[in-house]
Order: sequence, then C-alpha cells, then structure tokens
Amino acid sequence: MKTFSWPVRIYYEDTDSGGVVYYANYLKFMERARSEWLRALGFEQDELIEKQAVLFAVRSVQADYLASARFNDLLEVSARVIQSNKVSLSFEQLITRSSDNKLLCRGEIKIVCLSTDTMSPTRIPEPIMTKIKGMDSEV
Repeated sequence: MKTFSWPVRIYYEDTDSGGVVYYANYLKFMERARSEWLRALGFEQDELIEKQAVLFAVRSVQADYLASARFNDLLEVSARVIQSNKVSLSFEQLITRSSDNKLLCRGEIKIVCLSTDTMSPTRIPEPIMTKIKGMDSEV
C-alpha cells in the first residue's frame, strides 16, 4: 500500500533535560501521522464521531527505538497500512531524521474501529475502506 508521510519538528517540550526526545513522544508523532493520513483521505475524526458514530482506538503497539531525535530536528513520520479487515487496520510506521534520512524508530500499530454507543468493535465505514483499497492501485 501507498506510504503517507508527515513532517514533525522537535520542540523543546518534546525533549528531556539533555535535549533528547522522550521515548513516549514517538508514539504521539505516529498518532499525528495516522490522523493526518485519515484527513488526507478526506475524513475528519470529529465528523466520524458525530455522523458515523465511530472512532478509532489503538489496540496494540510494538516499537523499536533505534536512535535518538534531538531538539530542533526535522523528522518524517510515515504511516502505511500493512493489514486490514472489517474492524481493524495495522500500520507500519517509520520515523526518520530528514537531514540524514537516519531511521530513528520503527513501529507496528493496530487500531480498531469502535462504536461510540457501545465502545465495542464495529465495521470500518465503507467509504474509508473504499479509499484504503484504492490505495493499492496508486502504488
């Protein structure tokens, strides 16, 4: 599937006292990339909640921290669907430093679609699945 990429600048608030990015912030950066990926497909999360009564939640995360990002680095955070079914999506996500293309973090994140009424798994809306399936032909 096609890879989506989103730039992230490291601010002081993202780092510890040594100027190194705090490990949990990489997960925030990955979340931003997935949110922007969904927006790029034409779907806003607040509208999905209001009009479709669904939301997406992280089911599982596996992350490998390979090198450190530092204050003021510009990063590229990618998101690529590697597996999908009627209620969940699995993403491969990579975080690289733009200046030298060094891979800093690799993650595999599984998200599940939940009904806002019951907070139980429900089908991913068909318009979203149609767009995702269309991404296969864009590669």
